Amino acid sequence: MADTTIKTPWHLWLVGVIAVLFNAIGAFDHVMSMTQGARYMASAGMTPAQIAHYQEMPLWMHVDWAVGVWSAMLGSVLILLRNRLAFPVFALSLAAFLLSLVYTYVLTNGGAIMGPQMAITSAVITALLIVFMGYAWWMARRGVLR
Repeated sequence: MADTTIKTPWHLWLVGVIAVLFNAIGAFDHVMSMTQGARYMASAGMTPAQIAHYQEMPLWMHVDWAVGVWSAMLGSVLILLRNRLAFPVFALSLAAFLLSLVYTYVLTNGGAIMGPQMAITSAVITALLIVFMGYAWWMARRGVLR
């Protein structure tokens, strides 16, 4: 019987570490926003109107934010663990992030409050989530993620 063990490509470690480091920023921001609130947000350079926008979010948006951030972090770790669940976990994170964009840009005036820098940041986050999700799908399809 032939050995069907699939060798882990070098780029899996590169993508996995980049994903963990990038998503650790979001995890840190979420923890600090939840534990230190307005004080942390002000120290990060947010205006009083921006802080108020975050503090006035409904409970479902806080849940959505947590799901998006922590599923992205989990998906990153799952890539490093070579676990095929990385793809659906990243898909969940992307769905949660897109829902937060609907809240910010459609349901509220958050886009105007947060300014153009947030639009750029949101585009980068969306693009990276799609890249990480696509990479997880590709590695699962090749049998690298089990």
